[in-house]
Amino acid sequence: MNPPDEEAPDELPGVAPRLRELRRGRGLTLETAARRAGLSPAHLSRLETGRRQPSLPMLLGLARIYGTTVSELLGEQPPERDAIIRGGGFEGAEADGWMYRQAGGSGRAMQALRVRVPYGAQGDLVRVHPGEEWLYVLGGRLRVGLGDTVHDLDPGDSAHFDSLTPHRIAALDHGGAELLFVHSLLQSPAAELCLGNALHVR
Repeated sequence: MNPPDEEAPDELPGVAPRLRELRRGRGLTLETAARRAGLSPAHLSRLETGRRQPSLPMLLGLARIYGTTVSELLGEQPPERDAIIRGGGFEGAEADGWMYRQAGGSGRAMQALRVRVPYGAQGDLVRVHPGEEWLYVLGGRLRVGLGDTVHDLDPGDSAHFDSLTPHRIAALDHGGAELLFVHSLLQSPAAELCLGNALHVR
C-alpha cells in the first residue's frame, strides 16, 4: 500500500493528456474548469498530470463540461456511424402530442429531427435549456416566442437562437405544422430530445 503522501501512478495513461487537451481546447482555465466540475484546481491538475485517478462521477462531470462522452475520455473508439438517414413515413416518437422522426445520426453533438406540432399543443410551455436551436418550417404556420418577442413563421421561414433564451413553439393552423429541427447538445447534460429537459414556466 502506498504511503498517504505518495501519488498513485496513472493506470489510465491516455486520460490525463486528453483531459488537459479538452480543457485547453474549450478555452477554459484550470480554475474555471475545476469550479464547474466541483473540484479544486489542485485536484484537477493532478488528474491532468496522471498523479490521481478520476472516479466515474468525476469523468461524467468533466465529460459534460467539455462536451464529450466518458467513452471518448477513456479512449474508446466509437462505432462507425451511418451518415445517411433514409426518408419514409412519419413514424417516430411522440411526446405531449408532438411527433418526432430522427433526421440525423445518433450520438452526435447535434440532433436533427423532423417534428410535427399539432395545433394547440404546449402553446403555453416555456423552455429554457443549454444549447442552440435551428428550425425550418416545412408546412403549416408556426408561432415562435423568443423572450418577449413573438414571430409567426410561414413555410420556408427559419429561426436560429440560443436555447437559454426562454422560448415557446406552437402551431397556428388547425392542421398543425411540420418542421426540421436541429438542436446542439454540446456542454449539456441532456442526452435525449431537448423537450425532455424543458423548464416549465407558467
